[in-house]
Amino acid sequence: MLDELAEYNSSRWSDLVRAGVPYSRPWLDLDKEKARAAVDPRGIIGELEGKDVLCLAGGGGQQSAAFSLLGARVTVLDFCEEQLKHDVEAGCHYGVEVKTVLGDMRDLSCFEDRSFDVVWHAHSLNFVPDAQRVFSEVARVLRPDGIYRLECWNPLAQGLQEAKWNGEGYLLTQPFIDGTEIILDDPYWDIAGPDGIKLRVKGPREFRHSLGAILNGLISRGLVLLSVWEEIVETPEALPGSFLHLQTFAPSWLNVYAALRPDFPAHRCRWNESLPHGSRKTI
Repeated sequence: MLDELAEYNSSRWSDLVRAGVPYSRPWLDLDKEKARAAVDPRGIIGELEGKDVLCLAGGGGQQSAAFSLLGARVTVLDFCEEQLKHDVEAGCHYGVEVKTVLGDMRDLSCFEDRSFDVVWHAHSLNFVPDAQRVFSEVARVLRPDGIYRLECWNPLAQGLQEAKWNGEGYLLTQPFIDGTEIILDDPYWDIAGPDGIKLRVKGPREFRHSLGAILNGLISRGLVLLSVWEEIVETPEALPGSFLHLQTFAPSWLNVYAALRPDFPAHRCRWNESLPHGSRKTI
């Protein structure tokens, strides 16, 4: 059952899907080589034949199709029915079975403990204020040595806006406090649909998660970091004040790979939930 925040963000995503946002367009031209490049470009996840994969908050008919082509048994959980319909569409296109579940990433109680070998978390963590609830659920449903791949906002770049270019750089105007909502001057997304028609659609509510909260939240749950990457965009020719130009100053996305090691001495790095925002630390 979705709470008020999830219902609101789900409705925003339904509008984005109808506008043709790129994250909702099924990948229907994949082969195994393209599929591997899409979901495991650095070879960290490894062999997928016969593995159980959860695409967490990852509807849209994209990664689910890629994992299925690589021989995995795929489940997609998303709070947007329109997104899940595209996963069914992609599965039918490739003649593979994709299980879809309507739900909230903060509540994976529909899955038993140790259900998945891989949890591939699409860019969605920032649509909820409490990342720690998500990490607890991921650690519960992962099998020992299972891989968690998380894509999220680079916390140092989140809230920067291309319109804030002042001739020398981009202004930081949002406080760096874990769990706070990002309030933008312009909350609308500019969407160019498949037909080329551009629409402005109001985006979902988003929240900041600090780097410490992300990394220590994983470590404290027995998830051992394998690698951390910024998605670097090199577009020196981009015009100042454009999103591509902003990304050359502050890469927008962070990719984190971690493996569940239940015997890891996580007590050495606990995420202290009792401290107020701005004062939380590892102890």
